[in-house]
Amino acid sequence: MITIKALRPIMTHKPYSESCDQNKDPILAILQKEFAHAHRVLEIGSGTGQHAVYFGRHLPHLTWQTSDVAMHHDGIRAWLDEAMLPNVLPPLALDVDDDPWRIKQADAVFSANTTHIMSWPQVERLFAGVGHILQDNGVFFLYGPFNYGGTYTSPSNARFDMWLKARDPLSGIRDFESLDGVAQTAGMSLLQDYAMPANNRTLVWRKG
Repeated sequence: MITIKALRPIMTHKPYSESCDQNKDPILAILQKEFAHAHRVLEIGSGTGQHAVYFGRHLPHLTWQTSDVAMHHDGIRAWLDEAMLPNVLPPLALDVDDDPWRIKQADAVFSANTTHIMSWPQVERLFAGVGHILQDNGVFFLYGPFNYGGTYTSPSNARFDMWLKARDPLSGIRDFESLDGVAQTAGMSLLQDYAMPANNRTLVWRKG
């Protein structure tokens, strides 16, 4: 007799982000350095799941925990189901507004292109949450476009910011100085500020 088990529906079309393909190699080059001694990494805002699969495949020493709001989980699982990587874990339901977060500890946190789609209070809660779950000497890796001294670093970033605010007035490209301030409040200090392609940056903070 054949027993038919209930299976989770499989997404036939994986979501795709062109920007993930474009930035994955420059980001990986920095992750290989900054996460060399990490073991358990939380990704906040896994989005399509592309980054998790790519970085998990190239950084096999890491256990990569994906997370996002529930609406993105099917897409993330589609990428994970296809890749079948033992070190990349199914997504946690995580919203920065959650109190408490569903994960208690990590020795590294990764997030890409998230702070400009949040409101400022959510950005503050993001940093507070990261500071809470990071172990001492753990690092927070944040990728995206940022302003410096209240000034855009390129005309394309200025146009992008206008588009963001037309879509959601509470969103927008954040000032580096403001981000560094909330990082310090959360017990983290800046380690590195890397220039990246397409007028983006990578900011790395360490707790403690």
